[in-house]
Amino acid sequence: MHDAVGVKPMLASPAGTGGLPLRTGWSYEVKWDGYRAMARSERGRLRLDSRSGLELLDRFPALGGLGDVTADGTVLDGEVVALVAGVPSFEAVADSTRHARAQLVYVVFDVPVHAGVDLTAEPLTRRRDVLAGLDLPACAIGSQVFTDGASLLQVTRERGIEGVVAKRDASPYRPGVRSPDWVKLAHRRTRTALVGGWRADTASSSRAASLLLGARDGEGLLRYLGRAGSGLSAALATRAATALAEHAVDVSPFDDAVPAAARAGVRWCSPEVVVQVAYRERTTGGVLRHPVVLGLRDDVEPDPWEQP
Repeated sequence: MHDAVGVKPMLASPAGTGGLPLRTGWSYEVKWDGYRAMARSERGRLRLDSRSGLELLDRFPALGGLGDVTADGTVLDGEVVALVAGVPSFEAVADSTRHARAQLVYVVFDVPVHAGVDLTAEPLTRRRDVLAGLDLPACAIGSQVFTDGASLLQVTRERGIEGVVAKRDASPYRPGVRSPDWVKLAHRRTRTALVGGWRADTASSSRAASLLLGARDGEGLLRYLGRAGSGLSAALATRAATALAEHAVDVSPFDDAVPAAARAGVRWCSPEVVVQVAYRERTTGGVLRHPVVLGLRDDVEPDPWEQP
């Protein structure tokens, strides 16, 4: 029996070279580009917890209606998504100044606990039936389920949606486990990275013009991922500079050598701030090609260094 307070989200495994499992016994959902969050009630108050345990309700007060569903001990697993012209935008959900210009919605795709009853050992099809029977508030929708994974891949690619998640219909809910029963495939490459330095905007020292990105390897060394300047709107550049200035240091925190061009004019910082970036590919040395900063992240851990 799982304590409703302690349920951690089940995680999907990345698709391998074979792609998504397109076979009988599997179904498919859109991979949303937002903040993963577990909704539950604690002592009569709604909680919206990120993967890292960060409480998100103050950030997304428009989702307060979820408390009507969770009050009886129900736990929901879903994604906080900001829709712009019907398409999920991570930039919009990550930047509170853009919330008013987007449709903020909680997309529910699983119910590990219903009315205090543990459903984690039940098959996914049973949990989906429970989800279909919930009276969701206006701020929430149930994730649509598809049987044709190949077609969903094509449609999401054409519409600029992040990707697809394949789920085995008989899969139990395994809290905190990255399970092969759920497999994700993204159309664009994204990752979370640590920031080890930044260059200030020449027009305003209170804004960051570019960020030096890094990732910890298996030995804890900070490896260099490259420099990113694209995607830094005025608001995001200001928020990034403010956050990074709090961790300023005198010397480079990178254990790799940082190229001279990237070091010029840089302000070093201890690697505490996490950002999400999109990129085209990685070089053989591990540097990201054409990285674009999508937003600051304080709800997830940074991705580790992987050998390219």
